[in-house]
Amino acid sequence: MTERSIRLWRFACAVLLCCACFVAWPAIPASAAWQPMLAVGLMKGQTEVSLSVRQGTANLFADGKAAGSVSDGATLRISLRTDSFLVNGRKIPGSTFVVKPVGKAVLAVNGKLYRGSLRLLRRGNTIQVINDVQTEDYLRGVLPSEMPPEWPLEAKKAQAVAARTFALANRGRHKSEGYDLCTTTHCQSYSGIQVERNASTAAIDATFGQVAMYQGRLIDAVFHTDSGGMTENSEDVWGTKIPYLRATSEVRRATQPWQKEWALSVFSAKLHAKSDVGTLKRIQLSPLQIGKATTDRSVSGRVKTVALVGDRGTLRLSGNEMRNLFGLKSTLFDLRISGNRVIATGYGYGHGLGLSQWGAKAYAEQGASAKDILVHYYRDIQIKDLYKK
Repeated sequence: MTERSIRLWRFACAVLLCCACFVAWPAIPASAAWQPMLAVGLMKGQTEVSLSVRQGTANLFADGKAAGSVSDGATLRISLRTDSFLVNGRKIPGSTFVVKPVGKAVLAVNGKLYRGSLRLLRRGNTIQVINDVQTEDYLRGVLPSEMPPEWPLEAKKAQAVAARTFALANRGRHKSEGYDLCTTTHCQSYSGIQVERNASTAAIDATFGQVAMYQGRLIDAVFHTDSGGMTENSEDVWGTKIPYLRATSEVRRATQPWQKEWALSVFSAKLHAKSDVGTLKRIQLSPLQIGKATTDRSVSGRVKTVALVGDRGTLRLSGNEMRNLFGLKSTLFDLRISGNRVIATGYGYGHGLGLSQWGAKAYAEQGASAKDILVHYYRDIQIKDLYKK
């Protein structure tokens, strides 16, 4: 093959590759960098949905075919018929109805504003609403809900990287339901445009495309409100050892103290849901010392198991079972009987894995960078640019 032929062949391959990419990826404004799209499940089980367009126009599609457009301020009232959507009284056949904003337009569903497109799916006799949104725009509706906008910038930057990594590592978490992520703390709190704040967006922009990786793979960047003084090893929460989720000490101990009480009879009755031990007589649990492991406590001091002795038998529960059964803020607690009361006293809020949000704030106030914070909470990770502006 001659040099000229080789050049022509390379040119042809480049053209084909560009065409393939054009077909594979949706059009993106010239000012926007490519970034992954996320499908967020906003609501399901709806019999009627109200959509409106703000600050521009939007195009409509039904099962991939153009179905018209709507202008700024227009409202669409959408319900179902046997084989179609009923949109402002007009029948539009199909099982999927999509509203795509043009330019800087934004969409509202039942009065709440969202960036990106809205996709309505027929689910039997009800409608499911999904928000298809770029990752960075998704984060704008997440970060202010997960960390106060007035907190230090470096703490918010660390949270932004963790939230971005978590979202991308957990795409498809709700695949069986037709989307990637939900809007609750099961995934991440997401409320769209209404919660956006400039201070939070600044942290997102400053970390654009940055993610946390371990051995070349996105980590499951879980986080929680406050560790109470020390985070936890993954195997003591999930039963599986994850190399980057290791227990680590905090700059402050015994944070977020809490207490909860029950009448002895009420506490005993709750135990009956697990086993009929009768009236509680004794609790076998070693005293809490943050950062000290015992046979019934993990390395951070969290409860691994507690023995609850009643007049009819003994019940052993894990710390997580106790937390779920009695609505405790964490498993970093002491438990005792005092007269006819049962008293739990503890520290922290959340499962204790990964980044502690209040801990990140404390480190940022001491001058730590976002990277310092992230490598403290996620062991042996690297911060990488998954995509750039």
